[in-house]
Amino acid sequence: MTLPEHGPDTNRALRELGSDSSSARLRAALALGTVPDPRTVGTLVERCATEPEFLVRDMLTWALTRHDPSTTVARLVAELHSERPQARSQALHTLSKIGDGRAWPAITRALLTDADDDVARSAWRAAVVLVPEGEEGELAAVLSTQLGRGGLETRRSLSRALIALGDVVVPALLAATADTYAEPGVREHAMATERLFRDPDAGFAFAIEDAKRIMVLGPAGQEGGG
Repeated sequence: MTLPEHGPDTNRALRELGSDSSSARLRAALALGTVPDPRTVGTLVERCATEPEFLVRDMLTWALTRHDPSTTVARLVAELHSERPQARSQALHTLSKIGDGRAWPAITRALLTDADDDVARSAWRAAVVLVPEGEEGELAAVLSTQLGRGGLETRRSLSRALIALGDVVVPALLAATADTYAEPGVREHAMATERLFRDPDAGFAFAIEDAKRIMVLGPAGQEGGG
């Protein structure tokens, strides 16, 4: 994209965002964040949706955080309706870094339960950052419906998000743990999260294994007798 009202350095950086070279794209994102120009926000957001390299995506997010939220938040919120999972995920990630509460209404249940794990994980992190005071309990109730989801990293991400909400999460975790009709993976994940809430130094993998022992052996199977 070349716009005559941009200076030559900005025009060059905008062109390089489409380069085949990831190092060139990284330099371009750095340049666009170093000298913020609100007219480049749309291009930065669009590139986030398609950029294949993690480091470049991270630099694009940094560049967007360098701009005034009045020029970025609405554009990022619009991306949350994209059919492209990466667009939704990266917009959520960037909104979590900006931390502007105006984005909170856009963090919907649909995003928190998105079928794409990367999108859901980004939504969990953004929600924890943006949730208004007093609404943590409602958020914990929604997040608890995702217990048992995905692989180890997805479950670890959810546990971190739940724990970050504080004491309001305990009733939801205890209810999931006590639900004998729930899938074993849900109960294990709830137990592990509750263990981490009580003992943050336990480590997620250890907490999961401890929960599995309890599921098989009962409370007596917990290390140290519970």
